[in-house]
Amino acid sequence: MNPASLPSTLRMVAWEVTRSCNLSCVHCRASAQKGPYPGELSTEEGKKLLEEIAAFSKPIIILTGGEPLLREDIYELAAYGDRLGLRMVLATNGTLVTEEVARRMREAGIQRVSISLDGPDAASHDAFRQMPGAFAGSLAGIAALKKAGMEFQINTTITSSNRHQLSALMDLAVDLGAAAHHIFLLVPTGRGRDLAGQAISAQDYEDTLQDFYSASLTSPILLKATCAPHYYRILRQKSAAGSKPSDPPIAGPGALHTVTRGCLGGISFCFISHTGSVQPCGYLELNCGEVKETGFETIWKNAPVFQKLRNPESYGGKCGRCEFFRICGGCRARAHELTGDYLAEEPFCVYQPGGKAVPDK
Repeated sequence: MNPASLPSTLRMVAWEVTRSCNLSCVHCRASAQKGPYPGELSTEEGKKLLEEIAAFSKPIIILTGGEPLLREDIYELAAYGDRLGLRMVLATNGTLVTEEVARRMREAGIQRVSISLDGPDAASHDAFRQMPGAFAGSLAGIAALKKAGMEFQINTTITSSNRHQLSALMDLAVDLGAAAHHIFLLVPTGRGRDLAGQAISAQDYEDTLQDFYSASLTSPILLKATCAPHYYRILRQKSAAGSKPSDPPIAGPGALHTVTRGCLGGISFCFISHTGSVQPCGYLELNCGEVKETGFETIWKNAPVFQKLRNPESYGGKCGRCEFFRICGGCRARAHELTGDYLAEEPFCVYQPGGKAVPDK
């Protein structure tokens, strides 16, 4: 192995347990609809997958979709993963969460639930989700989770249409009692391609992350930026300048996971589709292997795409020469979507390299 290679300890897996969904959100990576979708892993195939993961690592498993609560065996799968020693969490739009559902989640060993809110009120959120009543449904789901004593976080996808509402969304997450607020910078894939005009500019991207960092200095809950690798460059720059969040996103108490690098795809994170295709992330649709055909550990350790992502010498453009490369890396999905090359430089980054290499620890 190249001694300069990035570490490849598996720390988090997002498993798309189903592509079926009860909503039709404008930004959806999977262009999910009600379904059904053929070829989804069966209950036994899903359990085998969890066994293969647990045999060599103990990552967080994010049960996602589509809408994972549409899968009838979701509690059985969650409980099985929990018994294997995996930290099971679930991502939902919240509209199907009732008190009974929340109770079953807790009993199945699910340790945290994420609820997506993309606007601070019904008008903005429902327009984004393309379903009247989605906002009220999500709030009702959150109330059910709180009654069951389930920890939850709020996830928000940032576009030009709701960027100005970020402060209100952060306040809402606090008011609702969320453990954390995670923002996702739009990656234009799936139906999200139709939102290309709503993608924020590179400078707005930088300004949004700078504002988010400033908010993290006083926020009573954990704030974390995802699909926004530049944030970890900003963290390091601000830390060097002497400021630091009261609850640092890279290692805050109660954090869902500890993150030390921006883009984790193929390095400490991967995505598994509803049919068992392994990808660097849900937005970077490069098939690195099929779990129905090859053992998951073999795919994770040996897939050529993963090997390239872990090799700093593979990266092109300014990402390849940036002193913050090992803690940022640029978004590989954006690079692929806009250039056709997943190793090209991040197209939405205003930073110009020129300093001494920054260590990743």
